[in-house]
Amino acid sequence: MFKNFTKAFWVANSVELLERLAYYAVFIVITIYLSNVWGFSDIEAGFISGTFSAFLYLLPTFVGAYADKIGFRSAIVLAFGLLTLGYGGLGILPTLLESAGLVKYEMITTFNGLNTSNLRWTIVPVLLLIVVGGSFIKAVISGTVARETTSETRARGFAIFYMMVNIGAFIGKTVVDPLRKSLGDQGLVYLNFFSAGMTLAALVTVFFLYKSVKTEGQGKSFAEIGRGLLKVVQNGRLILLILIISGFWLIQGQMYATMPKYVIRMIGEDASPGWYANVNPFVVFVLVNFITSFMKKRTALFSMTIGMLIIPLSALAMSFGTQIGTDFILGMHPVAFMMIIGIAMQAIAECFISPRFLEYFSLQSPKGEEGLYLGFSHLHSFFSYLFAFGLSGILLEKYCPDPRNFASTEAYTAATAQAHYIWYVFVGIGLVSFFALLIYGYVTRRIDKKALENA
Repeated sequence: MFKNFTKAFWVANSVELLERLAYYAVFIVITIYLSNVWGFSDIEAGFISGTFSAFLYLLPTFVGAYADKIGFRSAIVLAFGLLTLGYGGLGILPTLLESAGLVKYEMITTFNGLNTSNLRWTIVPVLLLIVVGGSFIKAVISGTVARETTSETRARGFAIFYMMVNIGAFIGKTVVDPLRKSLGDQGLVYLNFFSAGMTLAALVTVFFLYKSVKTEGQGKSFAEIGRGLLKVVQNGRLILLILIISGFWLIQGQMYATMPKYVIRMIGEDASPGWYANVNPFVVFVLVNFITSFMKKRTALFSMTIGMLIIPLSALAMSFGTQIGTDFILGMHPVAFMMIIGIAMQAIAECFISPRFLEYFSLQSPKGEEGLYLGFSHLHSFFSYLFAFGLSGILLEKYCPDPRNFASTEAYTAATAQAHYIWYVFVGIGLVSFFALLIYGYVTRRIDKKALENA
């Protein structure tokens, strides 16, 4: 297997693992970090996180054009340089503000002063570094895999690539809970230094080891990409499909937007959101090939519809955590147990939806322009993350607010008595998306049948 792939291929996949490790270590607790360390409200933290996540999915197509112009090696070096500065900045900046006497850090629990100071918005340009750097990585690493493989080795090459992505995501989420539990909010700060170390290691690796002879192809210009985006936006059928599938990803995104704060506030500091989130890549890894093979004789739309039926049920399962008593289940708090069940169901839904979405999306693209259109196939993630985190912040403030804002345990218990209502909202979004996809399938089949008859 190693002889079938170039050195550049293996270097690119190795640094992809490090980048995903760094990203997920920070991303799984990004809203907690923004609220507990920087003093942002749940709504503000949701808005910042949502915008950050959304543009990570919109920009890669555009920065990919620039990467083609400057060369993949230069683009990867630039990307990891920006990521190292960004993650390092997330760790250093709170300490610098404290050292300057602008904020006060008390013991091991919280920073005071940022929640009333405009200095907290200094985090935005730091996050922008990560967005731009991460966008380069999304565009360049997958592009490297494509360039460094042949038609015979491409399928296995991308299988290795996605394996590296999932290994990195799993390890990154695993690192979070020990740091947070042992060091409190200071652990959330140190976590950024860990991620900066991973991207710095990737930068050094690329600088000394990455060299590719595959330099052909100049890619598309920004004008061409802009025209491609305009074409996709003007394609009503594709935009409608993207918006419907966004309902799935909006709920899936709650694994990062709502779940970490929810489980810590409902269970306590002993909750392990990083471990709960790891259920998703584990289940996908185990089941995706089986489910895809099982559904291969069914249409892509039928497979996606099954997934869309499962997703509201996953949110419903999450809501049961506070409704089934306080007795531990298999050694776990009921909120944790039902959260794991819900995340596992989301992973199963993903196995039905994600592999077949690109297939169906490509079939709706005009002949000869499949590649151009597929470049914008992840617009659903842009739309869903843009709204997922903002909605999460509103719901958390209403039904599961920050316990630090309450003077007594009794007052906080009363304020969170209806915390499970959060998940009812996502049940509703999931059901709307499911029925919308049913109607979409029915209408498009009728239109295609009529067009075929008139041809």
